[in-house]
Amino acid sequence: MKDPDFIVIGGGIGGLVVANRLSEHEDKKVLLIEAGKHRYGDPKIDTVGMLSTLYGDPEYDWDFMTEPQVSWTRQYNLTLYPRHVSDNCQQTHVHGRQIPHPRGKVLGGSSAINFCANVYPSKANFEAWKALGNNGWDADGLAPYFRKYSRFTPPSPETKKLLSIDYINEELHGKEGPLPVTIPDVYGPFQASWVKAFDKLGWCNTDDPIEGEKLGTFVCGLTIDPGTKTRGYAASAYYTSEVATRANLQVLTETFVEKILTKIVDGLVVATGVRVQTNDGAHHEIFAKKEVILSAGTIQSPQILELSGIGQKELLEKHGIPVVLNSPGVGENLQDHAISAPCFEIADDQISADVMRDPNIVQAALQQYMTTKSGPLVGIPISVTMLPFVDSNGRVSHDEIAKLINQYVDGPDLPIWQKKQYELLQNQILEPNEAAGYAMMLPLQLNISSGKTEMKELLAPTNPKNFITIMAVNNHPFSRGFCHIRSANPRDKPILDPRYLSHPLDLEVLARQTQYIEKIVETQPFASLLKPSGRLPEGKMATDLDAAKEIVKERLLSTFHPVGTCAMMSKEIGGVVDSRLKVYGTKNLRVVDASVFPLETLGNIQATVYAVAEKAADLIKEDWA
Repeated sequence: MKDPDFIVIGGGIGGLVVANRLSEHEDKKVLLIEAGKHRYGDPKIDTVGMLSTLYGDPEYDWDFMTEPQVSWTRQYNLTLYPRHVSDNCQQTHVHGRQIPHPRGKVLGGSSAINFCANVYPSKANFEAWKALGNNGWDADGLAPYFRKYSRFTPPSPETKKLLSIDYINEELHGKEGPLPVTIPDVYGPFQASWVKAFDKLGWCNTDDPIEGEKLGTFVCGLTIDPGTKTRGYAASAYYTSEVATRANLQVLTETFVEKILTKIVDGLVVATGVRVQTNDGAHHEIFAKKEVILSAGTIQSPQILELSGIGQKELLEKHGIPVVLNSPGVGENLQDHAISAPCFEIADDQISADVMRDPNIVQAALQQYMTTKSGPLVGIPISVTMLPFVDSNGRVSHDEIAKLINQYVDGPDLPIWQKKQYELLQNQILEPNEAAGYAMMLPLQLNISSGKTEMKELLAPTNPKNFITIMAVNNHPFSRGFCHIRSANPRDKPILDPRYLSHPLDLEVLARQTQYIEKIVETQPFASLLKPSGRLPEGKMATDLDAAKEIVKERLLSTFHPVGTCAMMSKEIGGVVDSRLKVYGTKNLRVVDASVFPLETLGNIQATVYAVAEKAADLIKEDWA
């Protein structure tokens, strides 16, 4: 395409949604550039139950890995970007372990390799976004976009009955969006008993989660087409065969963006285009007439900005990159949902996905899926219960939470952006009807290594016994990490350091949630499906808070929800982009992906990325109307 109006970098959710919506107007020429291949119809992607085969494969996965999660102050030079260090930070870490971060390297991005979860945030999440200087990004401002992307199909009567689903308000869900969302028939006794056990524990859910006010158990919607039983993802939904015929839209795959080209006009940085390398090794410069839109994700969007001379001045100079724009927040504010993931051995008469270690069972499941579009490969059944601040005794009182917060209150030297964020986080975990975390069950074991955990190893059922995993997830992390270039070479993977548990309050929250898991596995009828003494880590129980903390450190993983490295916040408090997603100090460079989230939302972030991208497309259209 010659002289596109818009160049979109990255063909994940953000990029594909924006490219699709902008090209709806014939007068707007859009070029989308994606490093991976277009794998439409690939059975490894379409068959959700085969997702474990995608991880670690360079044809599908960028396969990022964190730095060793140690006491971070011993490892990094703090002069590049001042960070507050709590007195307790030196003691909180995860024994130097490295945590995998798979990211999709295909058209469709991570939506092509994830677990397909579609989770709606709370209203309080977006009110916090608004409070950070983002007018229009409150719950009311985003609600229409959660309906716009979705094409919801309710569960079958059989699944409704099995899982006691009586809370869905179909009028609130999108019916005509491009992305299929449903609750497929993949659930069994574990999921049914989970619902009943939490009812006993007092967490019966009566409201549709899309309403944005929820505690209790709900069945997680999945982005699976109810007709074809295949994965719905950004490429299949937003780059259909019909969309691909648009004369004003071109998608370049297997094309690697090395940097954004810029010039200075009237004191502002103007993005003029991109420099790319195609799969034949040739380098090219492509120019945009109107805008460059960066949608490379939380890990790679800050990397591309820094390679383009936009970032922390000292960091760029260190790597010999000419400084185009000093933007200290680029790559900072990295947040992620950390989890504690103990496993529990199931009773002899029960089945988990661990049986897929048997090649004969895998072959039978494949045959069933190919012939009838049914069986365990249709999707991964995920059970979720949103919980307030809990410990071994149940709900923690407001006074106890406040006391814990005060115990770890941060000093007066805290950067202003972090101080403002922490105030908002404290308010949310003190709110009795806000989910401080959640319990989530996966019907398989997780094989966690003491050093570096590779994704293929993580999902491999290496223990010959059969397990399920019950995760405690922290919705509102206080720890802040970073993602920065390792060198000036665009092919070098960036330094990814979430600094898990670097804020001691995160360990306190996760340890108490891990204690609550002991209550879950003792509650009938769920308890009857498990062996009382079988668990991973072997022989370890969260009998007290110290024991729970050790389990957290040993079994901590990511839910792969990194956000925040190009944060949408007021410039005065460290923001990288404004409320119209333009990079501060630039005329025509935007970021549209999860990196703009100023704070984590509760649960899986996929639904929110779709909604943010839909809203972003409208903002861009307004600006060029």
